[in-house]
Amino acid sequence: MNEPANTNVQIKLIVGLGNPGRRYVHTRHNIGFMVLDDLHKRLKGSPWREDRLAATATVVVDGQEIVLVKPLTFMNLSGQAVKSIAARLRISPASILVVSDDLDLPFGRQRLRPDGSTGGHNGLRSIAAELGTGEYPRLRIGIGRPVQGDPIEWVLAPFDAGEAADLALVCDFACRIIQTAIETGVRIAMNEFNGRGDIRVPAVAPKPVAVANAPAGVRGKEVDNG
Repeated sequence: MNEPANTNVQIKLIVGLGNPGRRYVHTRHNIGFMVLDDLHKRLKGSPWREDRLAATATVVVDGQEIVLVKPLTFMNLSGQAVKSIAARLRISPASILVVSDDLDLPFGRQRLRPDGSTGGHNGLRSIAAELGTGEYPRLRIGIGRPVQGDPIEWVLAPFDAGEAADLALVCDFACRIIQTAIETGVRIAMNEFNGRGDIRVPAVAPKPVAVANAPAGVRGKEVDNG
């Protein structure tokens, strides 16, 4: 069986999905923003610059300059920012990696794909509509579904205390996946990281003492269930 054509295309632009504004900074829907802020910090990226569509910065991975993008158009219109920046920089959809939350994955579980459906996620749907294709890589990060209640309220609510304690590990794992995808290609990164299970379990089991994980956070506003 042949691999999808874009599994080994060089990643040149990374989009983290979220909503702008203080109200949404620590919400589940903003995990994409959180991961990009973590990646930007660890790779000592250029200062963030904002215009009406997005906040952008650059980082260097394996000698390659990569553009980071946090759309400021609100989730449902994320594609407007992505299309504008991709067109200006002449970057094809296959070279755009999108980081988003996912209701259908357990909290912290992560899945990298070279393309696929939007899965009901309005940010991914907007990007696919604006680019005219769903053939762009995406890293989906699980936030789980609520046992009861409205999924829209769930994604726009802050992480609970238990989840917040593990956000640093979740973001760290996402950054490792992204860096591997840039350096070796999406296919190799998929084979290495997909299906890893609960990333919150320490690689070396500690003595019978609790392990405390520092919380992480960032910025982010808006509207939907996906």
